[in-house]
Amino acid sequence: MAAGDRTVLQFNTPSSASLSAKVHPLVIFNICDCYVRRPDQAERVIGTLLGSVLPDGTVDIRNSYAVPHTESAEQVALDIEYHHNMLVSHQKVNPKEVIVGWYSTGLGVTGGSALIQDFYSREVPNPIHLTVDTGFRNGEGTVKAFVSVNLALGDRQLAAQFQEIPLDLCMVEAERVGFDILKKTAVDKLPNDLEGMEVTMGRLLALIDDVYKYVDDVVEGRVPADNNIGRFIAETVASLPKLSPPAFDKLMNDSLQDQLLLLYLSSIARTQLGLAEKLNTAAQIL
Repeated sequence: MAAGDRTVLQFNTPSSASLSAKVHPLVIFNICDCYVRRPDQAERVIGTLLGSVLPDGTVDIRNSYAVPHTESAEQVALDIEYHHNMLVSHQKVNPKEVIVGWYSTGLGVTGGSALIQDFYSREVPNPIHLTVDTGFRNGEGTVKAFVSVNLALGDRQLAAQFQEIPLDLCMVEAERVGFDILKKTAVDKLPNDLEGMEVTMGRLLALIDDVYKYVDDVVEGRVPADNNIGRFIAETVASLPKLSPPAFDKLMNDSLQDQLLLLYLSSIARTQLGLAEKLNTAAQIL
């Protein structure tokens, strides 16, 4: 057979080979909440991801909502009317949020994922598939993102293959403390404000140690210098206010005392509400 008569089996890759995504913590919390509230007969939760595509091509996932579905070994049925009604309601509040993909609970993709991916491919080009392991199979809640790549034989499409893409969890430090607790399989107690601050300060000191070690290695010639990292470190140091140690200690102590005062006032309000409720109950009985 001549070389030109051969049928080539190939992957039709997405338009952006360096596709990546970042997800906000609200999306993860929404998915976990929907999983807890799922019907008794449902094994997993499926829903729509909302967000936007940034100028650099990164998919920014900012919101989500669950979509009712029924699933069997042979087919998956989505409530498309509910999906479209929820999309219209969300876009009335934030018109800039569009469909960027869909999510499901569980570890990795399943057999029915290709059918759902095909539906969302008609809603938006190259949708993101986000998976959240609410079963903690690896000892923590694993979050992954995938895109589908079509396998074609000549001009005929045969199947779709899911490929994992880089996923960034963008959150502030206060959100990260809560997310780290959510990832664990068991927690003795929720940390209070002081314990959360202690964890945050420990991470900050660890990052400062890493930066100090990197700068020392560059100065000693053990690692090559990176201009981008050096510029970022210089900008970070320049953005810090110049405070003397006594002024910094006073600032920290004042902030700590403000937080303690808020905790004290909230405790007093809680106690007052409890007493008022008990007095009201006693008055009704008498």
